[in-house]
Amino acid sequence: MASASDVTRALADASDDAVALSAARFFKTGDGEYGEGDVFLGVSMPAARTIAKRFAGLSQGELDELLWSDIHKHRMVALLIMVAQCRQRPSKQLVDDYLAAARAGRINNWDLVDASAEFIVGQYYVDRPRNVFFALAKSDQLWERRIAIVSTLAFIKRGDATTTLEIAEKLLREKHDLIQKAVGWMLREVGKRVDRSLLLGFLDQHAGAMPRTMLSYAIEHLDAAQKTHYRSVARS
Repeated sequence: MASASDVTRALADASDDAVALSAARFFKTGDGEYGEGDVFLGVSMPAARTIAKRFAGLSQGELDELLWSDIHKHRMVALLIMVAQCRQRPSKQLVDDYLAAARAGRINNWDLVDASAEFIVGQYYVDRPRNVFFALAKSDQLWERRIAIVSTLAFIKRGDATTTLEIAEKLLREKHDLIQKAVGWMLREVGKRVDRSLLLGFLDQHAGAMPRTMLSYAIEHLDAAQKTHYRSVARS
């Protein structure tokens, strides 16, 4: 039976030192940056996905070992495996393990959240009560707040913007640009995938209170006149 050690060896074989250095800079691992201290292997996402596919049957105990690794790509592959397992069979246990890992700081960068939250947390709660998202949105931890909003992409893809708009409203005063970007991204997806009028209605009500970054992402696919209008509302 495959083990976490098998995964780490496969990742080591696929690693490139020059790519690792570039990734460490890109994901802001310097002193005081949001990814401070994280350790990167030079493994591309396509290679990581291939390795995750090879070890898709990894047990929860072995996944936990990867999630508690200090190496970023070990945690990424663990999450990709969890995504594959959730796609086969949505699991409350996997959701609980995922959120516990997030609370413990193991899901600690935007790429980890964005590759997993929609498919693990969002997918599970499509037809279930969604109180968990409002609790996550109130968290003091940056990555839990990003999980709260990015997970709602699972609902958006099914034509349901309700939770996205509610969470976005709660995060309007968000200071961190990584949350501002995520909220704007999800609002943009509401306009693209669900109903443009829902996006415009949200902007009509809240554009004046939205941080510039959040607004810029939300209006990205509007026409020039609409962009000018909402930017002027924000400035006023």
